[in-house]
Amino acid sequence: MIKADVRKRIQDIGIVPVIRASSPAEARFAAEAIWHGGISIAEITMTVPGAIEVISELARTTPEVLVGAGTVLNPEAARRCLDAGAQFLVTPGLSLKTIELAAKEDVPIMVGALTPTEVITAWEAGADFVKVFPCSQVGGASYIRALKGPLPDIPLVPTGGVNLDTAADFLAAGAVALGVGSELLQKEALRTRNAEALRTLAGKFAAIVKSMRQQQLA
Repeated sequence: MIKADVRKRIQDIGIVPVIRASSPAEARFAAEAIWHGGISIAEITMTVPGAIEVISELARTTPEVLVGAGTVLNPEAARRCLDAGAQFLVTPGLSLKTIELAAKEDVPIMVGALTPTEVITAWEAGADFVKVFPCSQVGGASYIRALKGPLPDIPLVPTGGVNLDTAADFLAAGAVALGVGSELLQKEALRTRNAEALRTLAGKFAAIVKSMRQQQLA
C-alpha cells in the first residue's frame, strides 16, 4: 500500500487503536477483536513483549488490517518495525531523525508533539500527522481547538483522554483522527479475552466517527 493510501485510510477510519498488551498473544487478540468490531487499524506499541514479531505476524496473516508501530523512539527501532512489515510509524515525542528515516522510506509517520512549537517543528520536518500527546493533561478538545486556530492545515491526532464521552468533541474541535488506548482496549477485557466487549467498544467508537463526519458534511 502506497503512502498516500495509508494516510487516507487512517483519516477515513478515524480511530488509531494504541495496543499496549502484556504478551504477544494478547496483542494479537486485541488487534483481531477490534478489527471484527469495525476498526481495521492496529498500532502495536514497542512496549508489547515481542512487538516486532507481533507486527510481522499481523502484517503477514491479516492483510485487511493496517498495521503500525507505536512508541518508536529512534531510527533504529523504526527500521526494525519497517523490516517486520509496519505500514506506518508513531512516535511519542519529537524525533527528527526518525522523521527523516520515514521520509526516506516513504512511510507515513505520526509524530508526538505537545506545544505549538513542537507541532510546527514536527510538521515542517515532514510528519504526516501530529499526535498531540498527552492531550487530556493540557485541556483536551479545547486545546485541539486552540491549536487549529493558527494551524488549520496541520492534521492533528489527539491521544490521551479520548473516550466515548469525549471522542465527538475532539472531532468537532478539528482532529482528523483519534488515538485511543485503554478506553478501547480495556485491561479486563484483554485479560479475560472478552472479544465481544472489545468488538462492541470498537463499534461504538467507529459509529461516533461516522456520525461526526456526516454532520460535518451536512
